[in-house]
Amino acid sequence: MVLEKGVVEAFPQFLNRQRLELVRARTTVLQINVGRVCNLTCRHCHLEAGRTRRELMNMGVARAVIDFTRRHFFRVIDITGGAPEMNPILPHLIQSLSPLTTELILRSNLTLLAEGYYDHILDLCTDRRVTIVCSFPSLHKGQFESQRGQDVFARVIEALRKLNSKGYGLPDTGLRLDLASNPTGAFLAASQAQVEKKFRLELEKNFGVTFTNLYSLGNVPLGRFKQWLVQTGNYRGYMQKLFSSFNQRALSGLMCRSLISVSWDGYLYDCDFNQAANIPLGGRKTHISEVETVPAEGGSIGAGEHCYACTAGAGFTCGGAIKT
Repeated sequence: MVLEKGVVEAFPQFLNRQRLELVRARTTVLQINVGRVCNLTCRHCHLEAGRTRRELMNMGVARAVIDFTRRHFFRVIDITGGAPEMNPILPHLIQSLSPLTTELILRSNLTLLAEGYYDHILDLCTDRRVTIVCSFPSLHKGQFESQRGQDVFARVIEALRKLNSKGYGLPDTGLRLDLASNPTGAFLAASQAQVEKKFRLELEKNFGVTFTNLYSLGNVPLGRFKQWLVQTGNYRGYMQKLFSSFNQRALSGLMCRSLISVSWDGYLYDCDFNQAANIPLGGRKTHISEVETVPAEGGSIGAGEHCYACTAGAGFTCGGAIKT
């Protein structure tokens, strides 16, 4: 597939022209991608996760990750995928990492947690007080399933009810259940406050579901979403929307400034998006078993065209995609 070139100015050059810089702050967040295997094939997935993928973190890499977290304290540890539930090492990671951090996050598409087969993971998350973050793109069933697949909406609602029954998303339980909403087309994310208010009212009214926080996030032009943009002729227009919506104030809070991301095979990146774009931390592939320290403050951060999605509007800040 041939992609259009030069649609927008290269992100590093744009920052330089604006006399801005993107450098690392203190590293407080570790994101762990345990694999690209997933039971869904979502249209917006930047990692192109799905049923046919075979990439899964093995126990050897998991042990290296756990050893690293024992040497370096992370205020937040964020487990993601794919569908993390489909990796058999997930319970071991939760048990090992939960005592080592202030907050352990599990990202889930929720459809698996609706099934009884995965009740042991839900019980473990409840016992270890793991924050659960899940994708919920739209209140409209048709829009929701155009992005995430047929019959997914009802399964997600069932899982949310199940989580509520465990205390997740309820006041005074301390069990956080956060939703991430993103557009179902080539649009920018809507106002987070407005979206959260609407979702809170309608989910409780129509389904008896409650949640803790909602984050309104844009789609990143990588992987399957980028392919869709190109195939539908929306790539140029979408990139120009991101470019024209650059928000300088979002730059200082970008998650890549305080985060390191470890891939399923143990290599380090500035963020999950750079992992998808194959831009390794520090410009060269480094395995987590080879490093002694976290990246220093003031260090450089790899960048690409996808960074415009992270700086458009509210962007992907530490108060959005990952709350620290």
